[in-house]
Amino acid sequence: MRGCTRLALLCALPWLLPLVAPGRPAPPPALRRDPRNPARGAQFDRIYSGVVSLPTENIYSFNYTSQPGQYFLYKFPEDVDSVIIKVVSTLAYPCSVVSVQNIMCPVYDLDHNVEFNGVYQSMTKKAAITLQKKDFPGEQFFVVFVIKPEDYACGGSFFIQEKENQTWNLQRAKNLQVTIVPSSKGSVYVKAILLSFLIFFSFYLGCLFVAFIHFIRFRRKSTDGSFGSSDGSGNMSVSNPIAASTPEGSNYGAIDESSSSPGRQISSSDGRQPCQSDTDSSVEESDFDTMPDIESDKNIIRTKMFLYLSDLSRKDRRIVSKKYKIYFWNIITIAVFYALPVIQLVITYQTVVNVTGNQDICFYNFLCAHPLGVLSAFNNILSNLGHVLLGCLFLLIVLHRDILHRRALEAKDIFAMEYGIPKHFGLFYAMGIALMMEGVLSACYHVCPNYSNFQFDTSFMYMIAGLCMLKLYQTRHPDINASAYAAYASFALVITLTVLGVVFGKNDMWFWVIFSAIHILASLALSTQIYYMGRFKIADWGIFRRAAVVFYTDCIQQRSRPLYMDRMVLLIVGNLVNWSFALFGLIYRPRDFASYMLGIFICNLLLYLAFYIIMKLRSSEKILLIPLFCIVATAVVWAAALYFFFQNLSSWEGTPAESREKNRECILLDFFDDHDIWHFLSATALFFSFLVLLTLDDDLDLVRRDQIPVF
Repeated sequence: MRGCTRLALLCALPWLLPLVAPGRPAPPPALRRDPRNPARGAQFDRIYSGVVSLPTENIYSFNYTSQPGQYFLYKFPEDVDSVIIKVVSTLAYPCSVVSVQNIMCPVYDLDHNVEFNGVYQSMTKKAAITLQKKDFPGEQFFVVFVIKPEDYACGGSFFIQEKENQTWNLQRAKNLQVTIVPSSKGSVYVKAILLSFLIFFSFYLGCLFVAFIHFIRFRRKSTDGSFGSSDGSGNMSVSNPIAASTPEGSNYGAIDESSSSPGRQISSSDGRQPCQSDTDSSVEESDFDTMPDIESDKNIIRTKMFLYLSDLSRKDRRIVSKKYKIYFWNIITIAVFYALPVIQLVITYQTVVNVTGNQDICFYNFLCAHPLGVLSAFNNILSNLGHVLLGCLFLLIVLHRDILHRRALEAKDIFAMEYGIPKHFGLFYAMGIALMMEGVLSACYHVCPNYSNFQFDTSFMYMIAGLCMLKLYQTRHPDINASAYAAYASFALVITLTVLGVVFGKNDMWFWVIFSAIHILASLALSTQIYYMGRFKIADWGIFRRAAVVFYTDCIQQRSRPLYMDRMVLLIVGNLVNWSFALFGLIYRPRDFASYMLGIFICNLLLYLAFYIIMKLRSSEKILLIPLFCIVATAVVWAAALYFFFQNLSSWEGTPAESREKNRECILLDFFDDHDIWHFLSATALFFSFLVLLTLDDDLDLVRRDQIPVF
């Protein structure tokens, strides 16, 4: 285009004049059109001494110095709508800037003005910028390279040291290789979106298939009359299984019905109070805790050597169900108030990136960042779809089980009222919402990932890990689990500590000392509550001296065996793990405090789950086929997910230029990178993990509660 050539010539005039001066050598011969692919518009014709036309899908290598005078022109071919500029150098330093500017005069090619126009990135060894034809009216642009006078912006040393290469040396030079290739077409976007939906909708079909198989098996058992009322030991149940005669010693540790507290309301066919709806608004917890001897009754029951589920499921079922439903309603409120400001903030981040052109604000994998609309990395957002879809599916599965359980209660089914693990679904609903919100907030974080908003990606992971531990504990301790208010207040404290750790955890030793002390003391306090089933209370400060005396007398002098050996083993191992985390943080002070805190939660959850499964097998309980499949699938998928998680395609712990050194190409459909695969697999692994908790004790549905041990 002749007009554009004149404009470029005017812009290059200051550098053309020295070249025509006497005594200067003539420029090298011009390179011509690429003979291998002449239709791609691959022109190397040197328009003038300062500007070179870049080809498409060919590497242009050159040496660049800090002296201004060379930049490049690229024209979009007719069949290309978007391109990605890839710049590679073998040397990290000197620090440089890659800028893409519209065809206009002047061209900003100096260190102090290169950021005034267009899109730009700082660079050490790698840079990549994705551009769309619609953003350039003339369907062409300049690519400008500037070597900065110092390396601090790219992570280099700020101070000039003697006997080293001086950062202010005017002869700073760098070899660059520039490649411009077409970016993904619209058809690739469609395939990626369809694949994402198909993968996770296949889980819906799988669940429907399993439900259909169960329905067929249930109908066959009902028709054959083989659906018995076995109590788990081969005997047929009677109208009141708790009061039925059993062999001597079979109810060891269980509370006799005649001595049970009057507050317990048993729904059976012997004329006692019938089961009522869970939505009865007149039911309050005070209806149970009105006896003056209730505290002593709890102390007698919960401090027995052998506990059974009937001992810890004495409260009215309607009261406990309402208590656990608070988890569900509270997490919805938290999600709304947390997500709306987050969405507003990341939209602001993306707007700033689009307006200023500063691509150092966000830490993308620029070699696999596919824009869509105003979003710079749509693929990282799309890959979080699995959390939302699988969270919704888990809610549907829980709702189905909840409806079946309600129908059984309304029909006064003795197995629903007095057999198996008490069914309370409030925590499961909260887990499903937390999984969906993890997807939403992870997508928000990946709108513009950086140091300031990383906690958005981890906040609900803390809640998921905490809710899973609470659900595991609630399974065998339905009457003494933490209230929703205390649980969410604890999560809020954790998130507060995480924010403080992100701000102060880099170099401040005082923070790590305080945090490690809080961590160890919290582990000890929680261990004490778990060991004594919530019956440990601090009456006065002298209790610590008495506890030390008892420990010395019983454990050191007399070498007595702990009263609750299984619980003691779990708590000793758990405290060793948590103290190790505290010591590691105090010594190494990891910069990524949010991931460090998440590691503490995940390790405690895995430890408790392993303990639960081991104790279940020790108690001669079975693991059915579906929970066994979910356990294996969880382990396999988590292993694969962690492999992709640790690929480290970017990192906001360093400078943006250092982060781009870790960028890699797409690996799936030329659209998704390793971190997107982590999103897919982690969502799947969390879904299977939830199914493990939901189905792990299905083998106990026909076992009386006074025969289910507590651990």
